[in-house]
Amino acid sequence: MSTAQLTSYDQLIEATEEILDRDVTRDEKLFAICELLADEISTFSWVGFYLPDQEGKEELVLGPFVGPPTNHKRIPYGSGICGQVALSHETFVAQDVESEDNYLACSVDVKSEIVVPIMKGEKFVGQLDIDSNTKNSISKEQEALLEEICEMLTDEF
Repeated sequence: MSTAQLTSYDQLIEATEEILDRDVTRDEKLFAICELLADEISTFSWVGFYLPDQEGKEELVLGPFVGPPTNHKRIPYGSGICGQVALSHETFVAQDVESEDNYLACSVDVKSEIVVPIMKGEKFVGQLDIDSNTKNSISKEQEALLEEICEMLTDEF
């Protein structure tokens, strides 16, 4: 793909496929996907992955991400939107994070958030978390795109 901004859903899927075909580590692929989404979708201000704790604790551990640093390096299952998705295994979109009772603020600038689970069969293996500094900025097309990307990622786990 060129460095010019990609505009279509299909181009972003193609770019993701190219990343997944690289002979690099899973975390390098996840980081490249973070960069792709942050670079190509102007309203995405923070893009990252949370992965289940490898020692069996019911906690999410911050994985590769692009954007400002976060204090949320570990999130208990059930806590905040990310913790909620770790239990529900369903995509959650908050078009206005201030209206969410369980929102864990990463930054006062964040206005919208989407969290998409990564499932390997019935097993929860991670999630894609995206913050936007623009209220009501997550479209249905973006939601479908992110869900498809997360489905493509299952072979990495």
